[in-house]
Amino acid sequence: MADETPKPLAPVARTARPMSEALLNEKWDRCLSSMLIRSGLGLSFGIVFSVLLFKRRAWPAFVGLGFGAGRAWEECDNSFKRAAAPSKDGLRVIRP
Repeated sequence: MADETPKPLAPVARTARPMSEALLNEKWDRCLSSMLIRSGLGLSFGIVFSVLLFKRRAWPAFVGLGFGAGRAWEECDNSFKRAAAPSKDGLRVIRP
């Protein structure tokens, strides 16, 4: 039997995602999770207030859902707008 060792193959270069795409994906993930969490909290507070104060009407639950979704929308919008503005890197700007 001949000693046949397999020849090592040349490593294949993997294409990594650009850093900007990874940051964008991270922001979208944070926005969607924030939307789900805040909408759920708003809906739950609306249901509690509906049961306790408003004789089991539906509108407080929908108002709570809207407040939660709106707050998450604004936070997400600010997150994306902040990326377009120049970064201060945590430095305080002293105004005269």
